Amino acid sequence: MFYRTTGPLLLLVIANAASFQLHVPRTAHNPTTLLESSTNSVGPKSFIAESRSPNRNINTKLYSSNEKTNDSLPPTSSTESLNETFGGYTVKQRLREEVESPFRKVRLIFFLGSFGSALTALYFSAISVLKANMYTDASVPMDQALESCAINVAAAVVCGALAYRDYNIGQANLARIAKGGKLAKLAVTRANLPASSSAGRASLADFRRVSRVVIAAGGKNYINQMARSLNADQLTDENNIPQRLAAEDVIVVPVLLEGGGSKVGDTRTFWRETVPREGTDRNFDLDRANEILAFPNGNMDWFEYLESEVETAKKQGFDVVEKGITITVKKNGRILRRATGQPQWENFIGAMEVLDSSKFGMPGDSEKYGGP
Repeated sequence: MFYRTTGPLLLLVIANAASFQLHVPRTAHNPTTLLESSTNSVGPKSFIAESRSPNRNINTKLYSSNEKTNDSLPPTSSTESLNETFGGYTVKQRLREEVESPFRKVRLIFFLGSFGSALTALYFSAISVLKANMYTDASVPMDQALESCAINVAAAVVCGALAYRDYNIGQANLARIAKGGKLAKLAVTRANLPASSSAGRASLADFRRVSRVVIAAGGKNYINQMARSLNADQLTDENNIPQRLAAEDVIVVPVLLEGGGSKVGDTRTFWRETVPREGTDRNFDLDRANEILAFPNGNMDWFEYLESEVETAKKQGFDVVEKGITITVKKNGRILRRATGQPQWENFIGAMEVLDSSKFGMPGDSEKYGGP
């Protein structure tokens, strides 16, 4: 009887010890849906992505250029096995999740083992209750049998809940990793090169360690307003925002949303059709910001990636077509923040080096930033 009642509890203690002692902490830097709220009423309002992992670390990371190069190599048995999909995720994605949480399977084995042990003990405890109810001279008194049942039920519920929670965290991490792969593979064409030129085509993975990427998606008015803010003198002095963004290694990717946000349109053509407003946009030149611009290539892929972002913003009450959304990707490939509204270029330029921390977090940049 002692084994029946205490066995599940011992396994539960061991499982919890494995959960807390074997857990490898993530880095303290957790900016992904660090969706910052602006104190300026006219600035962009932040929205929080609802599809976040329970451990609050849903940073989206781009694949390195080495991975992109490997994808272009002739398929081998090893690469084919890594790209094999089961359960909706590739072997490579599952291996990456296991690297990020190396003891998740150990914890699941402990939790599920404890759950099974509790159910087994509950079976025998229930038999003891039945015997105590039928026979007055049962070997186990009714009060002890009921106490054993209560303990085993509690152990089964706790162990089952912990196993279910850990499983859901793993699935959320897999979804984040898969979405990061989609982000890395999104294709663009540079504005300062012909659209038909192969040299002007790139994926967002190619900007890793080189540039910060600002994805700004919205309707026609949103795209027109952004084009004027980058290519016209709207204040008393000359507009030098493109040059300052280039100095901060920023690439801006405008994305035209059509059909109420249900598809991505031809952004490059519509951008070139922007006209200045009389009396407001002085010295308007659509080629002024070409150095920092890139346009989406492969509208369906872009929509598939942005669909969840658009839906999240809509659920939180934001008009995505009119106000637009911005997604800022750091040099290390992780998403810094999501926000609504037009990009506030002045605030963006002033704070980017601190927010991105490339002086401190990008090994190998000593020649540019100084230091060891």
